[in-house]
Amino acid sequence: MTYELPPGVVHFVNRESEQSRARAAAREWSGGSRPLCLALSGPGGSGKTELAFRIARELRGDYPDGVLYVDLDDLRRDGAVQVADVLGQLLGSLGVGPDMLGHSFKARCKQYWTQTDGRRLIVVIDNARYGAEVVPLLPSSGTSAVIVASHGPLYDIADGASVDLVLPPLDAADSAELLQRVAADRRLADEPEAAGRIVALCSGLPAALRVAGHWMRRYHRRPLARLAAELTVEFHEKGLPVVEQVWDAAYRALGPNAALLYRLLPEHPGPSFTPESAAALLGLGSDRAEEALEELETAGLLDARDVLGTEDGRMRLPELLRAHARRRARQDGDETEPAEARRRVVTWFLRQAQRADTFAAGGRLVLAEPVRPIPGAPDAPDTALADPAHAGDRQEAKARAVRAARWLHTERHALFASVRIAYSTGLDTQAWALCEPLWTHCLDHPRQADTVEAFRTGVAAAARAGQLPALVRMCCQLARPLWEQGETRAAADQLDRAFAVLNTLDASEQVARLTASAMEFRGMLHAAEGDWAAAAAEFERSREANRAIPNPYGVLLQTYRLGQATAELGELADAALLLAEAREAAVASGRERLTGRIGFAYGRVLRELGRTDEARPLYAAALAAARDRGSDADEVRVLDAFATLAEEDGHPHEAEEHRAAAHAVRVRNGLA
Repeated sequence: MTYELPPGVVHFVNRESEQSRARAAAREWSGGSRPLCLALSGPGGSGKTELAFRIARELRGDYPDGVLYVDLDDLRRDGAVQVADVLGQLLGSLGVGPDMLGHSFKARCKQYWTQTDGRRLIVVIDNARYGAEVVPLLPSSGTSAVIVASHGPLYDIADGASVDLVLPPLDAADSAELLQRVAADRRLADEPEAAGRIVALCSGLPAALRVAGHWMRRYHRRPLARLAAELTVEFHEKGLPVVEQVWDAAYRALGPNAALLYRLLPEHPGPSFTPESAAALLGLGSDRAEEALEELETAGLLDARDVLGTEDGRMRLPELLRAHARRRARQDGDETEPAEARRRVVTWFLRQAQRADTFAAGGRLVLAEPVRPIPGAPDAPDTALADPAHAGDRQEAKARAVRAARWLHTERHALFASVRIAYSTGLDTQAWALCEPLWTHCLDHPRQADTVEAFRTGVAAAARAGQLPALVRMCCQLARPLWEQGETRAAADQLDRAFAVLNTLDASEQVARLTASAMEFRGMLHAAEGDWAAAAAEFERSREANRAIPNPYGVLLQTYRLGQATAELGELADAALLLAEAREAAVASGRERLTGRIGFAYGRVLRELGRTDEARPLYAAALAAARDRGSDADEVRVLDAFATLAEEDGHPHEAEEHRAAAHAVRVRNGLA
């Protein structure tokens, strides 16, 4: 069972009425095919998210199929949510492999409906702004429940929410109780008048009360009356909403490094950050960054929980605090601070992504120069990124490669955001260079909206910088997600542009590699269009170009692609020779993943030639390889082919076993 909620906060008061209504609604719900929908709304700082988590924890026993969580602000750009990517995240939580995700929004909707049909799930949707964002995320099962948290009521949820839970501010008694729990301070009892003034200042907002409690703990030697007076003066002088005034007071108590980091955190790309990426923002080294983070945590000015469960010390600056930090930066910061921090952190992410790409994918065609270590910005730790080449054994090397690929996936939001930040601030080389490691990630984790946007930006950045080899590469890499979502004409335009630029470049080994690669991309486009004769011609041209460089890996890959195209054209004997050659080269070069895929293609050709005894071990090896690397798409393809082979060999029971296994994978991915 998937369970995606963080640990509960230590201190929580009141909200019994809302929890009671939620429990009653869950007991009494009989909505047919529509899930129960609990809509929590209230002002910033009122504790909506934690109440949503609390309700989900209490109800989880009645929803045995899992508790899912998605924060729409994590996938919001320019105020709009990419709902297809939200569906992709939820489908991944439900066990759908990244290579099995539908490419279009409609396909993912259908997949989500299939995957949630008949299940008893809880889905927590945080930071919704419009009902239209929520409706596609509703499970198709009336036995599921959805808990939505938003700043205001979502009037445009289709047919309305089942239960609206509006969170008012806490009353004075509950506010005092929460403040006492957070501060654990005898002064509240000894100085009731001053305590009452602090409670009144916080206006019943749990977020404000927590910060005030941290403030009291920091200044534990001062008389509470003096502290209350200082807070009151601070609030009145600023004339801002109460919760921001409390945050202002906490900010004023920070040391210079912590205050600087707080002002810079809004410049961090992506919704969360690690100690190392925060150090890159600050630029003063690990020790000072760690001290600043500890100070911010003590002041209650960041969420220091491991928000993604990645065990890398990941933190986040909630939206309201992010806005407050921006205002502090405008009022207190030097105008050069954010520009320098953006450059530093974007370059840091580029360096880490390049390392992760090399560790995960090995050597391949890249154009950007490797980024050197950045002074004052430590690299990601070895627990996340370590070179497989320095591993003690093959198993450890493989584990390091997996961790590197996982790092790219965990930091995907920051990497996509870094591309946008780099381009918008004139860092064109960093913008297109970031796309190169993103390519590796996007092949395994298709996110069409983000991928197309990133590579469009990469194309624009390379063009604006006049870096023509990079422009060729970006045009080719943009073409693939375009044709994968059916925009073949747009993909062809990008490839035409790539070849036009290539024709202006002087001959060199780099240009020869780019030309061979562009030929391969055009061949894949022809294959996507079903024109296998044109695809075979391009793969043959690319193979000869790679042979002339020489580039043995390019020759291997194009021999494989040419073998596939030749098989599609019905020239099976020639296809068998090509695929046998490619597989032998893949085995010799130690490329396990490619060996499995080529072996499967070779086995299919051998089966069609009637050489089933030779095909069987190739199928078995391909199936084992697909399962070993967790590729559901490849596993289904091999199982289907294995079933056909077994049936033709007169083994109906074996064929049925393979079909049942393939069906189980499809069911798991919502495609049955």
